[in-house]
Amino acid sequence: MNQFTKAQAEYEKFPEEFNSIIISTVNKQGIPHASYAPFIMDNNKNIYIYVSGLATHTQNIHNHPFVSVLFIDDEIKTKQIFARRRLNFDCTTTLITRETEKWQEIVDKFEIRFGELISTLRSLPDFRILQLTPHTGRFVIGFGTAYNISSDNINQLVQITKESLS
Repeated sequence: MNQFTKAQAEYEKFPEEFNSIIISTVNKQGIPHASYAPFIMDNNKNIYIYVSGLATHTQNIHNHPFVSVLFIDDEIKTKQIFARRRLNFDCTTTLITRETEKWQEIVDKFEIRFGELISTLRSLPDFRILQLTPHTGRFVIGFGTAYNISSDNINQLVQITKESLS
């Protein structure tokens, strides 16, 4: 198996190692805010978060639907702190309307993954499901081993070349 094939297989499995993602949003004044949220992901790499409308990141998303998300190896798992494995996506966010078929399907998946707490959250009117649709991204495995992810095919890595950096 060549290096690219191994990287592609690693990319496909990497998000499965996580229960939550780091989220970067901006407020009305353009000031960044970092947070996190538990998530589920579908086969098209759409990320779903179930969040309170009172949370700062939810309010920011309401005003600016562009979000950056980060999956990053725990520091304990890395051999070199400067080269932690990480995957980031730049996403556009849409609200999944409550009590629709899609909302029900996603909330059921949250309950399967995260347990009984979700049945409590279902009853809270301020909790909402947001779909984060990735458009671009980057998967970094280590020094000199990084791949772009293009909106042309979000499931496929693209080797970074000198031309793609300029």
